[in-house]
Amino acid sequence: MHKDTKNNLVGQPIFSQIVKLLPKNKFDMLVKRYNSDHYYKTFFSWEQLITMLYGVLSRCDSMGELCDSMRALDRKLNYLGLDRSPAKSTAGDALRERSNELFRDFYLILLKHFEEILSVSRIENVKFDKFYAFDSTTITLFSQVMKGVGRNRKNDGKKKGGLKVHMLTDIHADSAKFVKISEAKSHDKKFLQDLTLPKDSMVVFDKAYNHYKQFAEWSEKSIWFVTRMKKNAVFQTQEVMFLDKEKTKGVVCDEHIHLFYKIGKSPKTVCLRRVDYIDEKKRLYNFLTNNFCITPEEVALLYKKRWSIETVFKKLKQNFQLHFFWSETENGIKSQVWVTLIAHLLINVLKRKSLSKKAFSTIAALIRMHLPTNLDLAWLITEGRRTYSKRVRNKSPVAIQQELF
Repeated sequence: MHKDTKNNLVGQPIFSQIVKLLPKNKFDMLVKRYNSDHYYKTFFSWEQLITMLYGVLSRCDSMGELCDSMRALDRKLNYLGLDRSPAKSTAGDALRERSNELFRDFYLILLKHFEEILSVSRIENVKFDKFYAFDSTTITLFSQVMKGVGRNRKNDGKKKGGLKVHMLTDIHADSAKFVKISEAKSHDKKFLQDLTLPKDSMVVFDKAYNHYKQFAEWSEKSIWFVTRMKKNAVFQTQEVMFLDKEKTKGVVCDEHIHLFYKIGKSPKTVCLRRVDYIDEKKRLYNFLTNNFCITPEEVALLYKKRWSIETVFKKLKQNFQLHFFWSETENGIKSQVWVTLIAHLLINVLKRKSLSKKAFSTIAALIRMHLPTNLDLAWLITEGRRTYSKRVRNKSPVAIQQELF
């Protein structure tokens, strides 16, 4: 057999081909808005974004490792608008001082910029065009810099805590729509006040986000939700629409209830629907929804789709470096998280554009291994393997002996 000598090389490295996806003109507008290049003579905002993106994609553990590894690009840096690899101290100062809001806003702009590419799929058996899920994941860190990150450990140990990444995802597109970063001690339901959901949308979430006042407001605005009911919820059954106590699987109860809560000292009531469901493992779930038009089976199905957001968090934690941070400042930590989200978004875009059937983790690993190489990015994602073909003609023993001697 012999190697396939087909040429899959292009004039620019893999990393440069990825950077070309970014709308630099929109980033420059943010730079002017935040005046983030003021007082900087070198290492401007775009250079910091490129440096951090390279570090995220290559999974560098420290700022020193990041700056040293960029030297491997050597003359290829000019494709990225960089004259040289940044010094560790320069990159560290920028990470500490340049506002993370610049990278946050750019990430939100990218969500809108790539919306058409990402919104091409649709979940079957779901009648809602606007179908969202939200949840949070905790990123563990040892740090004293973020207020409320965790508890003090015994025996004078370091303060172990973390930060929370709250995310609203479009389940049809399997992509984030809104993200907020907070300290780990922040209660999940505070995230609800930052959401702006469109009319007739359906949103699913865990019971940690239960906020009865918010439920009442959503009902008035025709914003539908499915969640689980807390054990200490105070309610009164108004009508039993379905009941089958002998059933061992599926929907066993469907009720119209009034759930009671207080605002200050004033008692309030919200009209909801409770669905009891037993899954294949005989586990009982008590679902809450404000939509009375869908079937109780659909209520259970919609909540099951909430687990799609867990796969997004899994991709982030398994494929990117969120165990080691390049800065010990709150601003630096948040900046690294925002750029990690940008990297995750770019790989999702590449996967959708190429129609690749490879797993997200496989694509992320291929990109990480070939960042400095000049392979064609589209070929790497869709093919990404060395091929071999059979010999057309077998050589005779005499010919082989002549070649050897």
